[in-house]
Amino acid sequence: MSLFGLTFGRRAAVRHAPPVAVAPPAGRWFERSEAIMGTAIRVELWADDEREAQSAITAVMDEMHRIDHAMSPHKPDSELSRINRDAGRGAVELSTEMYGLLERAQSFSRFSAGAFDITFASVGSLYDYRAGTAPSASELDRGRAAIGWQQLLLDRATRSVRFGREGMRIDLGGFAKGHAVDNGAAILSALGVRHAIVTAGGDSRVIGDRRGRPWSIAIRDPRREDGVVALLPLEDTAISTSGDYERYFERDGVRCHHLIDPRTGRSPDGVRSVTILAADGLTAEALSKTVFVLGVERGLALLETLDGVDAVVVDARGALHYSSGLLSGSPHAVDVARQ
Repeated sequence: MSLFGLTFGRRAAVRHAPPVAVAPPAGRWFERSEAIMGTAIRVELWADDEREAQSAITAVMDEMHRIDHAMSPHKPDSELSRINRDAGRGAVELSTEMYGLLERAQSFSRFSAGAFDITFASVGSLYDYRAGTAPSASELDRGRAAIGWQQLLLDRATRSVRFGREGMRIDLGGFAKGHAVDNGAAILSALGVRHAIVTAGGDSRVIGDRRGRPWSIAIRDPRREDGVVALLPLEDTAISTSGDYERYFERDGVRCHHLIDPRTGRSPDGVRSVTILAADGLTAEALSKTVFVLGVERGLALLETLDGVDAVVVDARGALHYSSGLLSGSPHAVDVARQ
């Protein structure tokens, strides 16, 4: 009797075919994490060769250390510390990289009408989040008087900067990590890596997809460390989240956190977190700070003037708000809506 090509009845001789060797899939995932720039730096990539993979990851980590050494406000010999120490007395010549970053900062300040302003450090440096101390009213007034992006005076001819106000300071915390993940991703791409993610705290840059499926990036619930409010499928993009839970202390029921409104010198209280998707990490991080300061309505309205930028905002009540691109026509829309 025959059934689906098989014959039953008289026992037939059984012949076993010799085993066929199946080659293991070429390549695998490699991952490493280090503490650099005051945050967790993580690189994950797909590679065929372990030595090449580890070499590529080391190159990214070396770049992170280089950026940290140049842009840390806590290292007295950093380029940023030299600027803060000397630019109030006269012009300070800058590296090409630093000058370019300060120009980009000024562009974001103009675009946001001052909601993004790296001279906020004149006040930001007065807060101690570990000790839970805030400036007095008089200290806050003096610090605010030194804030003003228009008085960050750049000279392209001499590639220099000077401060136009007494007591002025700058801080690149608004986009230094975004710049770092951009550089890390560029290093990996130059080495031929096609599938990878570079993460620095709340900032990530994705190269390609995750071998046939998107990278899945979770947006943390600002009030539950293990909670997730949205899950975004990403390919070839950058993402940055700024939240009021990163560095903060509570005083009289008010949360004082590290995201400072340059116009008031205080922490905005209308938003808990902002996540931005953009083509590059520097833009994503700068805009996450900008929207946080502006709030839901004004921040999302500003983003609608830009192409290729999307946002997820958690407001002070815990409600989620999305840019129009995420609600219609974006590949991220379905996954966001399901959370």
